[in-house]
Amino acid sequence: MTRIDTTQRLGIGKLPAALLARLLASSVANDANVLIGPGVGRDAAAIALGDRVLVAKTDPITFATHDAAAYLIDVNANDLACLGAEPRWLLVTTLFPEGVSTDDVEAHFRAIAAVCDERGIALVGGHTEITTAVRRTVLVGQMLGESTPERLLRPGGARPGDRLLLAGAVAIEGTALLARELPAVLAPLIGSEMLREAAGLIEHPGLSVVPAARALLATGDVVALHDPTEGGLSTGVRELATAAGCGARLVRANVAVLPQTRAIAGALELDPLGMLASGALLAAAPPAAVSRLRAAASTAGITLTEIGEVRPAAEGFVLMEDGVEAPLPEWPTDEVGRALAEHAASEREFLGTCDR
Repeated sequence: MTRIDTTQRLGIGKLPAALLARLLASSVANDANVLIGPGVGRDAAAIALGDRVLVAKTDPITFATHDAAAYLIDVNANDLACLGAEPRWLLVTTLFPEGVSTDDVEAHFRAIAAVCDERGIALVGGHTEITTAVRRTVLVGQMLGESTPERLLRPGGARPGDRLLLAGAVAIEGTALLARELPAVLAPLIGSEMLREAAGLIEHPGLSVVPAARALLATGDVVALHDPTEGGLSTGVRELATAAGCGARLVRANVAVLPQTRAIAGALELDPLGMLASGALLAAAPPAAVSRLRAAASTAGITLTEIGEVRPAAEGFVLMEDGVEAPLPEWPTDEVGRALAEHAASEREFLGTCDR
């Protein structure tokens, strides 16, 4: 029997998958109405309510300070769309640091209301407080949506031989976040124009994968969808395959990486495969369906690329790079979180010298 080290100190980021699986196995209650419960590779829950299905998701925004409302709403809505649900209702818990101004509080509320209006989502409640428990504003979203039993796409549908497909490019979220949070660090390294373009990725192409999910689901050919977020595409591939009890092979050369991402990742010595990846949609489908999915994506103005395949669990997780297979990297701490931790001090020192 494997002995678990209960004294292990955990780093910043997601819980290790093995630890999370063990915790969930010992604490999840049984309920016949729960169609999709918690688990590794499962980002939202589904609950049967008569002939409808309520899909629920919660996620915080802990990295971003600029445009946090857009991050919050899109990352929560994305996971609902990956289950075939339509995002409808939002609750937000907002924790403000001590000393926050009335203007800042009002600005946050205005921003959330504006993004909800743009996305067709109703803000229906939440909780707001000022607390010494945080040093900067933290938003926690709870998104609700609806589907039907027929439209619900359950996690774990991938099978060995299915192709892994990527809609969009990787690390859009991480690129925009770093450009907005570390401008003083990055400007001398990549130039002000590239920095401006990187920061603008939050707006175009943006973080929402809801349109891409709708387009792919409409074909009836997708067997799994996943929104790669913290830990990047590499972690997203692991999560999608793990939910199905499978392994996977990822081909780095086939993964779309924007020039802005390459510039920032190169300047900060980061791997784009391990950077916050909202804005890209990971899908699995049988080989025969790939051409139909590409056509559907193209009609919707979305680029869809084949980036790998699902493999039997015994073959593990592999990254193909320069013709050589190696273990797929794991990111216990997201590359963006690592960069923020390493460079935030110099950014604060710079800002402290500016007349703001």
